[in-house]
Amino acid sequence: MRKWPLDESGEEVRGQVGREAGSEVSVSDARRRIPRTDVLLGRPPLAEAVQRLGAATVKAAVTAAQARARAGELAPEEVAVAAYDALPGQLTTLRPLLNATGVVVHTNLGRAPLSAAAVEALQVAAGYVDVEYDAATGARARRGRGTLAALREAVPVAEAALVVNNGAAALVLATTALAAGREVIVSRGEMVEIGDGFRLPDLIASTGARLREVGTTNRTALRDYAQAVGPETGCVLKVHPSNFRVEGFTASVGLDELRTLGPPVVMDIGSGLLHPDPLLPDEPDATTALAQGATIVTASGDKLLGGPQAGIVLGEAATVERLRRHPLARALRVDKLTLAALEATVRGPRPPVTAYLHADAASLRRRTQRMAEALGRPVLEVSGAVGGGGAPGLPLSGWAVELPARCAGRLRDGKPGVVARVERGRCLVDLRCVPPEADDDVERAVRAALDTAAVPTAEG
Repeated sequence: MRKWPLDESGEEVRGQVGREAGSEVSVSDARRRIPRTDVLLGRPPLAEAVQRLGAATVKAAVTAAQARARAGELAPEEVAVAAYDALPGQLTTLRPLLNATGVVVHTNLGRAPLSAAAVEALQVAAGYVDVEYDAATGARARRGRGTLAALREAVPVAEAALVVNNGAAALVLATTALAAGREVIVSRGEMVEIGDGFRLPDLIASTGARLREVGTTNRTALRDYAQAVGPETGCVLKVHPSNFRVEGFTASVGLDELRTLGPPVVMDIGSGLLHPDPLLPDEPDATTALAQGATIVTASGDKLLGGPQAGIVLGEAATVERLRRHPLARALRVDKLTLAALEATVRGPRPPVTAYLHADAASLRRRTQRMAEALGRPVLEVSGAVGGGGAPGLPLSGWAVELPARCAGRLRDGKPGVVARVERGRCLVDLRCVPPEADDDVERAVRAALDTAAVPTAEG
């Protein structure tokens, strides 16, 4: 509970509002001594809270406290304190959580946590900034030019860059600008569903393009594409099947071959790696895809790149400009906050996602064992995951503190909220994606969950 602040003399100011408001009325009925709303809103610290949280939020807390007093749950002198203590610490309903699941890019938890550099950039961008303004000349300038320059510098093989609001938007813009009213050629083995029921065929159909499927689910050859290419071809689309794997009797066509067909080749790499990562040998990256022949590459900014939600387009200057000039690009453009955070992610130190993927095994094990010993709980060897559709089937070796399964809900409800994973009837606390400085917070949350779990409940 928030502590009611002290007055200038160092004494708590509990009840001052109630006594002042009640001094003019009879004390025979306690309800008549309940402070008026305007009196409460005019006194510190509630008046100060109005400046921080807004009048409507504070008034709602005051009204609720007054109602409790009328119902006899509070003394009139306690109304101000109760109203203040009921105020939220922040206005967003989003709740910070600690990710102890071992899944690095956790879509349900907001995918990539931003780096300190990106958070600082957000604070800079919160005010007036030169997002589309040249302060030297006083004239209009290219929107987000610093972010676009950062992307080109990070991927020198790309002639140009464009940023839209997510990966699906980048793909929709590309197919709309290149193939609306025409055909998009794609292998049947790459007809993916990208999550939450959104399927590639439906996405392409929404652009006004016609999908031309070639090959089979497990094998597609260059001749399949060549036979489909014609006057109606707008582009050839290659999609990385990031959330599944097809093994066995398979065949696919590389970008170096597809570029010989003539039409623009759009490569959707998905997770947003800009360069190869030895840990993820099967995950495509923008630099390699463009070097191998992709006309443009589309990707997400909030997955393996580790930045804010964004859709990134990199590649041939004329094609990127064609996308930029399309009317749909205006509807899909990003705001100054995304541009700032993305630029800081690309230019700055490695983001948390990269750090968590490449976590030092010895350090991770020591942290887990220390916590387990302090709690008197066992340690289990576990496998984490990249998540976000990246590197499906690739295990991330690690360790976890084992708890009773019923602790999982109590951890989520705690302060701070800790999201662990439940597996085979056990709650597993994996520290891979927990900053080391938050270990003590997790340990306290686990102790509280274990104490609660020791009390018999209806759920057992």
